[in-house]
Amino acid sequence: MFIIFAMIILLSYVSYRRVFYSSPDRKNSIWNIPDTEEYSVGKPIILRLIDEMENIPFEEVRIKSYDGLDLYGRYYHVKDGAPVQIEFHGYKGTAFRDFCGGSKLAKKFGQNVLLVDQRAHGKSGGTTICFGIKEKYDCLAWARYASERFKDAPIVLSGVSMGGATVIEASELELPENVKCIIADCPFSSAEEIIRSECKKTGIPDFLGMPIIKLGALVFGRLKLSGGAEKAVLNAKVPILIFHGEKDSFVPCDMSRKIKEANPKMVTLETFAEASHGMSYILEPERYERLTKEFFEKHVK
Repeated sequence: MFIIFAMIILLSYVSYRRVFYSSPDRKNSIWNIPDTEEYSVGKPIILRLIDEMENIPFEEVRIKSYDGLDLYGRYYHVKDGAPVQIEFHGYKGTAFRDFCGGSKLAKKFGQNVLLVDQRAHGKSGGTTICFGIKEKYDCLAWARYASERFKDAPIVLSGVSMGGATVIEASELELPENVKCIIADCPFSSAEEIIRSECKKTGIPDFLGMPIIKLGALVFGRLKLSGGAEKAVLNAKVPILIFHGEKDSFVPCDMSRKIKEANPKMVTLETFAEASHGMSYILEPERYERLTKEFFEKHVK
């Protein structure tokens, strides 16, 4: 029995390290773009947009999370009194890469930008990636910071992939009154569902993989895989616009459909037929910009 117990603990630790752990010595390069066919078309555009962002002045911002972590962000000022868009990147991504297009678009709309490093990423503290479960409270902390600093300026919460799940999960929290809306690009419906989806791709049966992964998250990350965007949106306090590529092989587009179906009165979903993961703006910038502008004109006042 001891050997079986030891093997279970070892496997759960390995799963934690692979799925949730982020080294405190991490060095996330802003130029780190997946070398896959999905990104091959958009890679030159992404690199150009990142290069443009590097030359824009910014202010470093730091706040504390609810559980004592240092959270880091970059503030880009456009004009006094303008809306503030707070942007959250994806799983093992970087703020620069995931929002090289989104930040440019926000500034084009005259919005100030607060570009944050999620916990366990970049310059923010922490070593456990929580798939939005704890990050939603970080989102709340950033929204409160922006509300206190910029007073009555409208606030937009924006996220890509895990960042999209983060901002949608935050929609059920008691956000400041000046948080007007949420934009999420290719969010997953819950931590458990996206992890389960990835397990299937590697051929690991659910009944074997998920219990070990959940145990690893709980024992080594103090993280319980519960809730998620699909559940949170039932109690959404603000309108939500979701973008998702139909050819997304990482986060299936059906996950966004499930989120919308959970609360169709609060959620609008726009899909992009040829786009892969996080590539909707890169492939169809004019349509993406038009839909975003219409959403802002309706809700950001």
